Amino acid sequence: MESVISCKELHKSFGSFNLDLPNLNIPKGCATALVGENGAGKSTLLNILSGINRDYKGEVIYFNKYSDIEEKGVRSMIGYTGTGMYFIPSWTGNQIIELSKIMYPGFDEEKFMRIAKSLDLDYDIFIKPAKPNSKLSDGNKVKLQLACVFARDTRLLIMDEPASPLDPLMRDALSEMIRKYLKKGEGENTVFFSTHNISDMEAVTDYIMIMENGKIVEQGFVEDIKGKYIYIRGKEEKKDYAESLSLNVSVTRDGFEGVAISEQRDNLLKEGIEIYEPTLYQISVAIMKGQSKIIVPDL
Repeated sequence: MESVISCKELHKSFGSFNLDLPNLNIPKGCATALVGENGAGKSTLLNILSGINRDYKGEVIYFNKYSDIEEKGVRSMIGYTGTGMYFIPSWTGNQIIELSKIMYPGFDEEKFMRIAKSLDLDYDIFIKPAKPNSKLSDGNKVKLQLACVFARDTRLLIMDEPASPLDPLMRDALSEMIRKYLKKGEGENTVFFSTHNISDMEAVTDYIMIMENGKIVEQGFVEDIKGKYIYIRGKEEKKDYAESLSLNVSVTRDGFEGVAISEQRDNLLKEGIEIYEPTLYQISVAIMKGQSKIIVPDL
């Protein structure tokens, strides 16, 4: 597996939190999803890889040869979308266009406007007197970022929770944009995005990394991960037995459901427990529950 970014002994600490990644490789030419609950360390990792946070220990190698994002040409090959206040609040659309042309030689203004129109971006940020970007809705703020990065000539997109503020139609549009970006690159383009709800982006995910408490606790290509786990359902009287062989079991109205390792398939089938292929959402939730501090209270 060729990597677009490789990390060795990557560490970052603040307060009681520790990001601890002895070895991390993001596969080239794929859409990789970084999944984890809030506070797992997703944004911390993405901020390091995108060059926003430089205060860390360890080694980060870009495109198999560059050890610093500030090396000539590296940053221009990477597009980044983030959460919170991304642009200076007072900037209008036209100011963002002019700045993008100065910062990124590969920025295509015509393509930017075409994407903005296609995504139905609030046009009031372009007309005079123009609305500042800080007045945009959360969904339109993401659309603005997407128009900026997809209008550039890049080889890697790093996207922090891009689907979170989007409605279902825009999430579908984002997935299609990612697929087109990967296809256009003919194996050279890569997307690395974070999410706390993989069901939003499962259709476009090739590789998944599950993060908890600053560590990657599971990772692999989607077909391999789905082959490693099974989704189970059964009657209440079989719950205790299934629970002893499973990662996680939850009570349902008429019994239980959960996720187990595929190696337990025969044992579970012998007890009349139903077996299905799991979704990435089901797998990630089961794994995160085993690592999380969250406990469902009695009601």
